[in-house]
Amino acid sequence: MAKGKILYVEDSKTQGTITKEFLEKSGYEVTWLTEGSTVFRMATTQSFDIILLDRVLPDMDGSEICKQLKHGQDTKGIPVIMLSAKSTTAEKVQGLDAGADDYLPKPYDETELIARIYAALRTKRLQDELRQKNEEMKEMLTKVERLSITDALTGLFNRRRFETVLESEFNKADRYKTPLSCVMIDIDNFKSVNDTYGHAVGDTVIRDVAQIIQEKIRNVDTACRWGGEEFIILAPMTTKSNAIPPARRILQTVSGHVFAGISDKKVTVSIGIADLSGAAIGTAVKLIQEADMALYEAKKNGRDRIELAP
Repeated sequence: MAKGKILYVEDSKTQGTITKEFLEKSGYEVTWLTEGSTVFRMATTQSFDIILLDRVLPDMDGSEICKQLKHGQDTKGIPVIMLSAKSTTAEKVQGLDAGADDYLPKPYDETELIARIYAALRTKRLQDELRQKNEEMKEMLTKVERLSITDALTGLFNRRRFETVLESEFNKADRYKTPLSCVMIDIDNFKSVNDTYGHAVGDTVIRDVAQIIQEKIRNVDTACRWGGEEFIILAPMTTKSNAIPPARRILQTVSGHVFAGISDKKVTVSIGIADLSGAAIGTAVKLIQEADMALYEAKKNGRDRIELAP
């Protein structure tokens, strides 16, 4: 297995042949180009571990090619060692300013070239490992953040997240005088489900109801598990009357759903809806209270129904 894949750019046939053979004998896989115009395309279509780039090429300046590589999303992480017969300090500075990771004057000792390649690859490997660890850390933080706002059983947002969204949406609706509805949903007689069929079946019922709710609301709506067998939906730009159709779809879908482990009992929900049209609703907390009172009315009036707040 090759020690690494090298893209070697050198217009001199003699120098190129000698260096390519030496690098291959040293265990590297070498792709040799003689023109600068094809370097960027080659580097973006194939995978290379390092690029050896002649500073002076017949069609392009090596510094310009290096700038292209270092600005490319897919190529900026590839180490570039610039090779040049121009060995003044100003020339070296110009090459390094273009983004080269190292600069080796011609004629170069082959042993030194191998040492420079090894050092560049070692640095790249360390950078890749650091980048991978950063990505893993970012993924872990994202996962932790997601878990902190998600209900473990249903996958819906939890109460903490809902309260954050509620505050933001309430303030927005209050500022711009736009409608905002709150929908409270409770599984009817849920205690008897747990008592009769066990908590495992009860958890299945909660999960299925949550999925039904999520499927029946809009992307702009926010649904959460409020607690136990109770759910809540916040619907921006929606009046009570406009919230009735999706609420009815939830009600009917739950009523017609066959829940695993329950063959002799129909599961239903009761729903209460409130919006900001009520004169007494001046806070986000009051909006939830009004929806909760409407839910209480739905329970009192026979369950498996929708009630609106005054």
